[in-house]
Amino acid sequence: MSEDVWLPIPPEEIKGLPEGPDYLFWDGGQEFPGDPAKCAVYVVPYMRREPVKVRPLEAMTGLRVVQTLTAGVDDITANLSLIVPGVQLCNARGVHDTSTAELALTLTLASLRGIPGFVRAQDEERWQGEFRPALADRNVLILGYGAIGSAVEDRLAPFEVGRVIRVARSGRTTARGVVHPLTELPQVLPEVDVVILATPLTDETRGLVDAAFLARMKDGALLVNIARGPVVDTDALLSEVESGRLSAALDVTDPEPLPPGHPLWRAPGVLITPHVGGPSSAFRPRAERLLVDQLTRFVNHEPLRHVVLTTGA
Repeated sequence: MSEDVWLPIPPEEIKGLPEGPDYLFWDGGQEFPGDPAKCAVYVVPYMRREPVKVRPLEAMTGLRVVQTLTAGVDDITANLSLIVPGVQLCNARGVHDTSTAELALTLTLASLRGIPGFVRAQDEERWQGEFRPALADRNVLILGYGAIGSAVEDRLAPFEVGRVIRVARSGRTTARGVVHPLTELPQVLPEVDVVILATPLTDETRGLVDAAFLARMKDGALLVNIARGPVVDTDALLSEVESGRLSAALDVTDPEPLPPGHPLWRAPGVLITPHVGGPSSAFRPRAERLLVDQLTRFVNHEPLRHVVLTTGA
């Protein structure tokens, strides 16, 4: 008996899917495409809220694989109790590196060069120049040095930055140089002009960027968050930006979506984009390549890539 695979992309649009499974299209609509109990591989709909993503999980009694199309899997790990034991949870490592790293550089450059202010001046038909800091010669700290953090450094290379300081959960040496462990973060923070957050949301990183973290950043430094909103203590960040000591560029916030009237919207020196690091024209071809590779491995009983955990293990 063939197994069902639920895909959030119409299967006829994905070239190279292996034969064998029955491919069903579901992108979070009210009606399920088939019996959830027959689903063996569930590819989680992209850019849907958590209740939509997890809605079919409890009924997926024959499930073997959950594949997200995001690098972060916190929506799923928060609902592991809904999933039967023995299911492999895989993330989309590599799919969003290009797009998210590109946005990290966009936010950094736009904030440093004052682009939001120039856009507002354009709306008012007002010609007003000012002297702004460049990215060149700035020291940049990348916090979270996985695939996305490494891709950010790839894009920093042509900008003549002063130093790139890499920090991750555990220290190591890469082809580019030393990656400092988190324990050394307090020592390196005061040295940098720009902090780019690219770390996953875990128990260890939730609230990592708190008042003490921000206090160690130098006056005038920029915080860029392309990770997850709860990595940053919002109240502590508001205190720093409202004083004018720090500035921030945020693709993710806590809470998210950011509600109307929230003080972050109008905080001085804060640039906000609505969690758009991943959704760009770079997403679809990379997502399709991942799915073809993973499903080919699944059909051929080969080890899957990017396994985060196995439920019940």
